Amino acid sequence: MLSVERHILRNYVFLHALTSGLELPIGTQDAQLLDPRINDVADDALWAEEDDEDTPADAGDDAAGQTFASAEDFAKRAADAYQRYAGPLRKRFKWLRPGLFVPALAQHLREDIDALIAVLQKSGPWDADRDAKLRALVRLLTKQHPDDKVLVFTQFADTVAYLARELPDRGVTCLEGVTGNSDDPTALAWRFSPESNEKRAKVTPAQELRVLIATDVLSEGQNLQDAAIVVNYDLPWAIIRLVQRAGRVDRIGQKADKILCYSFLPAEGIDRIIRLRSRVTQRLKENAEVVGTDEAFFEGDPAAAIHNLYHEKAGLLDGETDTEVDLASHAYQIWKDAITADPALEKVIQGLPNVVYSTKAHTPTPRTPEGVLVYLRTAQGNDSLAWLDRKGKSISESQFAILDAAACTPDTPALPRHAKHHTLVKRAAENAAEEEKQVGGQLGKPTGARFRTYERLSGYADKVKGTLFASQELLRAIEEIYRFPLFESARDTLNRQLKAGIEENDLADLVLTLRREGRLCQVQDDMVRQEPQIICSLGLSTEH
Repeated sequence: MLSVERHILRNYVFLHALTSGLELPIGTQDAQLLDPRINDVADDALWAEEDDEDTPADAGDDAAGQTFASAEDFAKRAADAYQRYAGPLRKRFKWLRPGLFVPALAQHLREDIDALIAVLQKSGPWDADRDAKLRALVRLLTKQHPDDKVLVFTQFADTVAYLARELPDRGVTCLEGVTGNSDDPTALAWRFSPESNEKRAKVTPAQELRVLIATDVLSEGQNLQDAAIVVNYDLPWAIIRLVQRAGRVDRIGQKADKILCYSFLPAEGIDRIIRLRSRVTQRLKENAEVVGTDEAFFEGDPAAAIHNLYHEKAGLLDGETDTEVDLASHAYQIWKDAITADPALEKVIQGLPNVVYSTKAHTPTPRTPEGVLVYLRTAQGNDSLAWLDRKGKSISESQFAILDAAACTPDTPALPRHAKHHTLVKRAAENAAEEEKQVGGQLGKPTGARFRTYERLSGYADKVKGTLFASQELLRAIEEIYRFPLFESARDTLNRQLKAGIEENDLADLVLTLRREGRLCQVQDDMVRQEPQIICSLGLSTEH
């Protein structure tokens, strides 16, 4: 229903421009800009500065459950939205003059609007008390797992807001919702999982969360293994997301013997309408026809494959190993297995010098040729694995594929090194240094918050040099951004504001505020730029 409302509102924005002879905005009118009722973005979204008494800027959760009342209300809000688009948000869009569009477009927009409003009127207001899916989740949280920590994932921020509003009314306490627009997703992760984040001393019992509802903003990069129960309230089209979600709790430090994953499938009546299973089956068949049967995603009965996919049967996602498991956890498990099998290995391996090398037998294929595997630590202190063939060409950047290629048993014989072994290792180190330089060096990738903030503030500092806006504090903040990594919460905040089109002066104020509060950079006075280090290398040879 909310998606339909936003679609109507987008249509009205274009209709307002066409009927008023104004330029049309070309670009994404996402929910943050378009909808005043998203509680996560009330402060910086489209309606933050409006004086509409019916929809105040801090409407929050109460507004999140309401719907627009009439076509007139849609039209008024669309006109307000256009004023923001054409004003402070103008740079977010490209603009086309109305004369480029045929007159029939306005009529077609009206017809779409009328049809969609009729759908909303026929549906009537949403009644949470009749929501069978919500009732099932309540039973799960209050009957099946009344005392356990539970991580609930959903695809949409709207659903997070809905569940966070309705569940407390149904007896579910110690609960929070988090999306990409939350002020500090990491702080909420700490409150939900203080043990695994080593924050037990900082999170009081009153602050600790039992239930955390999240979009996929938390499906990567967070330690949440204080919990062992994951709920997929809806299923993402990118099914690998299911594995990533489970990976937030299936990590080193998990104390439970089993990880429980609950997934909601569409009710049979709904599935007959949207044909989810049959559409996924068709996608699998089309892939086999285009790519060829040798490269089909799954073998055997497609219907069984889909069923197994939803239940994450072993081996089904072998083609996506890079996203299956946290790489550090995978490498650590290899280490633990090795020293458990032979405790003497621990001292032997730790005593090996850098640049140590060996060679093992290898049976090449077109995708896995002979060559050399190299383990490096870059100038930025990042661990990196490289695989080069004998001509010095990079074969794979998949860290999992390289680890798998390096796999040996304790009795694997060592072969003589290839004549070009050290030359290839040197090439790998040069490639790693060049790649790090290309992605922004110390500032990281050009698309990252750290790089973009530094670039914009450096330009701003030059622009305001010699004015009242210039300050030594700002220059020190810019220098710290260059030298030291951002705190995760600062990176999230800056990413959100950069996406919203924040002006340079406001960005400078935000950075200075974060710095004064000690929330900007992880400042380490003794941080020294290192030279790249070659830790070890392993040749893959057919000469055995």
